[in-house]
Amino acid sequence: MTNHIHLLMTPLDHEGRSLVMQYIGRRYVGNINAIYGRTGTLWQGRHTASLIDSERYLLTCMRYIEMNPVRANLVALPEGYKWSSYHANALGVEVNGLTAHDAFLALGNSPKTRQQAYRELFKQPLMSSQLSELRECLNHVYPLVSERFRSEIQSALKVNIGRLKQGRPRPEGTDTS
Repeated sequence: MTNHIHLLMTPLDHEGRSLVMQYIGRRYVGNINAIYGRTGTLWQGRHTASLIDSERYLLTCMRYIEMNPVRANLVALPEGYKWSSYHANALGVEVNGLTAHDAFLALGNSPKTRQQAYRELFKQPLMSSQLSELRECLNHVYPLVSERFRSEIQSALKVNIGRLKQGRPRPEGTDTS
């Protein structure tokens, strides 16, 4: 996009995402600065990330990202945007650094059937409720997960995640009436 990027990543370890962003910050920013004779950072702020439940939301997130240039009226169709992974997912164009996710691979037994199934997903636009939920999660760095997954994460990490009440949490045993 002209003012932001979306990267949908499944890191191999807990440092993966940060290392990718560090690499991009060094290589891309360095190249842009060299080309345009400038110095400093290009980024407005630190990157943000939202955890997603792959089984339930991955393909929705892929559609959201790949339809972004269409919603922004930059192109008429997702394949019209040069920087989109739609070319790989729907048309079979090989893209360096892009690895198919298991949820994408589950769309079919062969590349052709997966690509066809993926193109079919784009025949219906995302519902406004899906767009709102995705945007809220992205803007507030909430995880985009099912309630079951949210409970599992909260239990494992012993933290509350997602939409929380404003203000500091009350100490346990405090009367809230």
